[in-house]
Amino acid sequence: MNVKLAIPSYQPLYGQIKALLVNSLASGEWKPGEMIPSEVELASRFGVSQGTVRKAIDELATDNLLMRRQGRGTFVATHANDTNTTRFLRLRAADGSEESHSSRLIRCAPSVAGPRAAAMLQIAEGSAVVEIDRLLLFAGEPLIHDHIVLPGEAFSGLDAAAIEAWEGSMYSLFETRFGVRLIRAVEHLTAVPAPESIAALLTCRPDSPLLAVERVAYTYDDAPMEWRVGHYNTATHHYVTALD
Repeated sequence: MNVKLAIPSYQPLYGQIKALLVNSLASGEWKPGEMIPSEVELASRFGVSQGTVRKAIDELATDNLLMRRQGRGTFVATHANDTNTTRFLRLRAADGSEESHSSRLIRCAPSVAGPRAAAMLQIAEGSAVVEIDRLLLFAGEPLIHDHIVLPGEAFSGLDAAAIEAWEGSMYSLFETRFGVRLIRAVEHLTAVPAPESIAALLTCRPDSPLLAVERVAYTYDDAPMEWRVGHYNTATHHYVTALD
């Protein structure tokens, strides 16, 4: 069945196909980890050439929305078996080596959105949210404190027991248990003195220089689904990002 293109025609044709594929991902037509139809099938569905579909898929693979697997097909990207743990976690030892890391949950509790959380999550002030505080430890040393706020409607039922029982990443929990796949994030970094309460958790002196990383993470259609503020102790570590 051919699909009529309803995307603005001023976009390149492959861009229109890309938008239609994203719509299918957002609607749940293809779930994380599932294989999407072949390029031939999609070309027939949209009434375009296979090359146009291929270019759209290539861009979605670059955006980490799809994954090509040689000889098997193209699959919806998933956090469930994500080996690229550095995509959203970028603290590295000063010598560049990778270290094992673990998390320690401090708190997970229902709350209501204050003005800042409401603005970041694009919800009404006073809306139900879930607040999480945790530490990330590298080689056993606490180096990151995360304060995470999630919209309560999307994460109803999330509690400390669910987090502590989960063996994968936080984002794989969001995806698997709540159907929320976070596909991109925007971060703002600022140097700040360590607040006394956080200094105690990170075992550093109050007013020690920390890196404050504010992140808003989005699912499909640019819907914000997570706001977090992390405090990073970079005395012996670097925050690393690649500019392509």
